[in-house]
Amino acid sequence: MPGSSVPAPGRPSSAPHRVAVIVDEGTNPFEVGVATELFGLPRPELGLPQPLYEVTLCTPTRDVRMNHGFFTLTGAAPLDAVDDADTLVVPGRPDNVVPRRPDVLDAVRRTHARGARILSLCTGSFALAEAGLLDGRRATTHWMWADTFRRLHPRVRLEPDVLYVDEGDILTAAGSAAALDLGLHVVRRDHGAEVAGAVSRRLVFAAHRDGGQRQFVERPLPDVRDESLGPLLAWAQERLAEPLSVADLAAHAAVSPATLHRRFRAQLGTTPLAWLTGERVALACRLIERGERRLDVVAARCGLGTAANLRTRLRRETGLSPSAYRRRFGAGAGEAVLA
Repeated sequence: MPGSSVPAPGRPSSAPHRVAVIVDEGTNPFEVGVATELFGLPRPELGLPQPLYEVTLCTPTRDVRMNHGFFTLTGAAPLDAVDDADTLVVPGRPDNVVPRRPDVLDAVRRTHARGARILSLCTGSFALAEAGLLDGRRATTHWMWADTFRRLHPRVRLEPDVLYVDEGDILTAAGSAAALDLGLHVVRRDHGAEVAGAVSRRLVFAAHRDGGQRQFVERPLPDVRDESLGPLLAWAQERLAEPLSVADLAAHAAVSPATLHRRFRAQLGTTPLAWLTGERVALACRLIERGERRLDVVAARCGLGTAANLRTRLRRETGLSPSAYRRRFGAGAGEAVLA
C-alpha cells in the first residue's frame, strides 16, 4: 500500500501531520464533520505526546453557505492554507453537474503537484476528476451519481460498488458513511491497527471494513426471528485462533452456508470468508504492534496457520511485510500506551 503520513518538506518529521479540508459553496456538512471528528479531535486516551493530526478548514471566500443553506461557515482559513497541508480532504456537495470554482480546482492541482495526499469524501471525487487528477486511475463515488460521473469523466476507471479506493496518493470514498471507513483506513495506514481501533471505539464504529465491500447493503425488514449477525461475529472474534471455517460459522448460526453467505452479503456487504480473513489479519497487526516478534506465534494466535500465509495476507492487506510493519508500528515506533 503506497503512501504514508509524512510531513511536508521543510517541517520536522516529528511535527503533527497537517490536514486541510476545503469547504466550498454547497459542501455537505456531514463530510466536513467526519474529517474534523477523525483528524481534528484531541485524543488523550492514546497517551501520545502530540496530536495525531492538525486540521485546518479553508474556504475560497470569507463566508460559505453549506448544503441547502443550513449552515454558513465564517472565519475559516483562506484557500492557500492547502499549501501547508500533508493531506487535503475534499468533501462532496450535491450539485455535481455545476463546475467547481477555478481557484478550488487550482488548489487541488497545486496540492497534488507537490506530492501531498488527497482524499475525496462522497461526491468530492467529482472535484478531483474535474481537476484532471483521476484520468486513467481507479476511483469511486456515491452510487446514485455513478452514471453522471461516467458521463462527465469517462477517462476515470470508476468502481461504483465499493466503499473506497486507495490509489496511494489519492483516495476516494463512496457515500457519507463510507467516509468514516476511508478515514479509519487512513488512520490505520498512518498509525497502525491499534490506534485505528482506539479511534473507532471512540466513534462507536466498526474498526475495519475493507474498501472492496459493497456500497449498497440491503436492509430488509426483519422477520420475527432476530437474524442479526452480531452474536455470531462476537463468537467468531473470540475464536480466531481456532481453525474456523465458513461451515463452522454456519453451524453455529444454525443455518446453511448458502444462507449465511446471503446474510453476510445483505448485512455486511462481504462474504463470510473475507470477513474472517480480515479479522485475522487485524488481530495479527495488533499482536505485531504489541511486540510479538515470532511470526509463527502470531500466525497461530490469529488463525492464519503459517508464517508464510501471514506474510502473504499482511502484505495484501497493508502493503507491508511483517518486518516493515513492525518497524513502522511496533513497540518503540511511537509513544502510545494503550490498554
